[in-house]
Amino acid sequence: MKKISSDDLRLFLCIAEHLSLSRAAVQLGLSASALSHALRGLEERLDLRLFNRTTRSVALTEAGERLRERIQPAFRDIDDALDDLNSFRGKPAGTLRINAGRPAVQMVLLPLLGRFLAAYPDIRVEVVADNALVNVVSSGFDAGLRFGETLEADMVAVPIGPHLRSAVVAAPEFFETHPKPQHPQDLRDLPCIRLRFPSGLYYRWEFERGGIKLETEVDGPLALDDMGLIAEAAVRGCGLAYVFEDLVRPALEDGRLQRVLDDWCPYYPGLYLYYPSRRQLPAALKAFVDFTRDRREV
Repeated sequence: MKKISSDDLRLFLCIAEHLSLSRAAVQLGLSASALSHALRGLEERLDLRLFNRTTRSVALTEAGERLRERIQPAFRDIDDALDDLNSFRGKPAGTLRINAGRPAVQMVLLPLLGRFLAAYPDIRVEVVADNALVNVVSSGFDAGLRFGETLEADMVAVPIGPHLRSAVVAAPEFFETHPKPQHPQDLRDLPCIRLRFPSGLYYRWEFERGGIKLETEVDGPLALDDMGLIAEAAVRGCGLAYVFEDLVRPALEDGRLQRVLDDWCPYYPGLYLYYPSRRQLPAALKAFVDFTRDRREV
C-alpha cells in the first residue's frame, strides 16, 4: 500500500463528518475540485472506494465506514492531547463546536455566548442550529444542547438556562374571525400552525392542569420546521401557535400577539449542555462548562 499521511486521513474524516464535498472544502479552506482530486488520490492509493458519490449526495461505503470508526477515536485522542497543552497557557484557547436546536440557540445559547467570548477571547465557537437529533460524537461536535429526555445514556449533562414554559398565541386579528379556545380540545376546530420535525412527524401539543396531562393533535393549513418562524407566522395572522413563552414575550408585551389557554400551558425542566463522558475535556469545552455552571450559581 502506498504511503497515507495523517493529512490524508484528516481530509477523509472531514468529508465523512459533513457528507458533502462543498461543506468539507469550506472547513478545510480548499476548493471543492481540489478536495475531490485529493480524495480521488487517497482512494487510488488505498485501492478502495471510501465514498459513493453522485452529483447530489455523498455517502460512506462499508470500507469508508470501517475506516472512520477505527481512526476517529485516535484523532480525537490526538486533538485532546494537543488541546491539553492549553493548560500551560494563561487562558484557554481552541475551537468549541456546539449543535443545538434553533430555539435553544436563540433563547439560551446566544445570550450566554456574548459574555463567554468576552471572557475567553482566545476561544472560537462554531454553532450549528439543527432541529434534528444528531450524534454529537460521530458528527464532530464537542457538545450539544437539548432537553433531558432526548439525551443518550452515556452523556454528561449540565443544566443550562432557566425553566421554560409553553404558550398558545395568535394575532388579535385572528380572534376577530375565530373564537378563543377555552379548552385544549377546542383547538381541533381551529386553524393551527403545526411544527414539523425533520423525521416528518408533527408535534402534538402538550398541556397540563391540575395533574391532568393532555396531548392534542392539531391541524391547519401551515406547517413549519422552526419555532421562530412559527412565532412570526402567528404574528402575521396565519393561525394559533404553540411556542416557548420566551420566544414571543416581546410580541405579547406590545400586543402583536394574544395568549390563550394560559392555565393549561406547562413548564419544562429546561435545557442541558451535554458532551461525551471522557476523561479529559478539551480546554474550550471545559471553560464553557465551568462558565455555564458559574452562571447558574449566581
